[in-house]
Amino acid sequence: MFESLTEKLERSFKLLKGENKITELNVAETLKEVRRALLDADVNYKIAKDFTNTVKEKALGMNVLTALKPSQLMVKIVHDELVTLMGNEKSDLKLKGNPSVILLAGLQGSGKTTFAAKLANFIRTKRAKRPLLVACDVYRPAAIEQLKILGSQTGIIVFSKEGSNKPVEIAQEAIKHAQIHGHDVVIVDTAGRLAIDEEMMDEITNIKAAVLPQEILFVVDSMTGQDAVNTAKEFNDRLNFDGVVLTKLDGDTRGGAALSIRSIVAKPIKFVSTGEKVDALDIFYPERMADRILGMGDVVSLVEKAQEQFDMEEAKRLQKKIAKDQFDFTDFLKQIHQVKKMGNLKDLASMIPGVGKMMKNIDFDDNAFKSIEAIINSMTPYERSNPSVLNGSRKKRIATGSGTNLQEVNQLIKQFDETRRLMKMFTSGDSKNISRMMQNMNQQQPKK
Repeated sequence: MFESLTEKLERSFKLLKGENKITELNVAETLKEVRRALLDADVNYKIAKDFTNTVKEKALGMNVLTALKPSQLMVKIVHDELVTLMGNEKSDLKLKGNPSVILLAGLQGSGKTTFAAKLANFIRTKRAKRPLLVACDVYRPAAIEQLKILGSQTGIIVFSKEGSNKPVEIAQEAIKHAQIHGHDVVIVDTAGRLAIDEEMMDEITNIKAAVLPQEILFVVDSMTGQDAVNTAKEFNDRLNFDGVVLTKLDGDTRGGAALSIRSIVAKPIKFVSTGEKVDALDIFYPERMADRILGMGDVVSLVEKAQEQFDMEEAKRLQKKIAKDQFDFTDFLKQIHQVKKMGNLKDLASMIPGVGKMMKNIDFDDNAFKSIEAIINSMTPYERSNPSVLNGSRKKRIATGSGTNLQEVNQLIKQFDETRRLMKMFTSGDSKNISRMMQNMNQQQPKK
């Protein structure tokens, strides 16, 4: 996410390295590069210019009356202005009414239908509500079926009317259905087009007038940059929507939409969507996004993701097993499943300050766990609980059953043994042995 923008901003700050004080000349040189980085990220020209002018004014006004070095001061000012540019604080959904109605708008291909299912899952799991998805895209082939498949993945009901080509009537009937069947939130997925046209705008305006939504969200593909911002303006002029959703942030995102859209339409970004999984949806926090854009990581979001998967009782049980040296392959597999639930591996690494930069050229394969899971699943329950019985013949059978080879099985068993020893040392507080073991593991790494 925003890798190119992050690198260019970091290079611009290096121009102030070694400088003893802020001057008009070195600030001008630095901000020239900052502005270029923003424009390359497809940020609106006026916004980029206003942004750098504000930063310059603040930098020269502050001088170096602080304990910060000039380069550190510039990073702080740019960070604070990025936060302001993106809205300062998170913006919550307005879930009022019985039921609350959320209307989704956007162009075809923006990820609107996928987001509808993600939002329903978010509202069900994080807000303890009972949402109903409504299929009002009567034009795109298989749109209704797509929504039904996504809804079935999370057990969320989808309201549709086969053969009907009247989205206004479908939306109205869906609200009646929600009231009768106890759904307290209705999410209306509307039709998109390849480009804005009058028929499309009239239709969604009519749906708005008919269902009186408490919340209208404009869903936009973040990879489209300035085009996304221009489209948002046209939709806002007709709908006066309440917030923006940026989708496909795990793709080749330059950042222009995230940094420009709020200034153009004066509406907050409420959610960011990454990946295809129904739980790959995050609330948009301007400060956290600014941290990530400047390569500072996002530890708070990482901790929150970990806490969502954390089970206190399971942790206590696991701690006892580790202390008794009873940690087995079943426990190992459970830990892998918890990590996978947290999301994309490269995205998780980027949340740790400094780690994202170190690993930017490393290809994170999210299928890397597949062979490990296959190997463990090919073991008998007895073998998983008693790793010490894994002799040569058992290993050969496991390799054949998992579609791997003997070397991969041996490597996994070795990694498992090292993990188990390390975890036992941590629980016993054996710092000397931990340090020695980490050094040995480092020496065993293949030389490049």
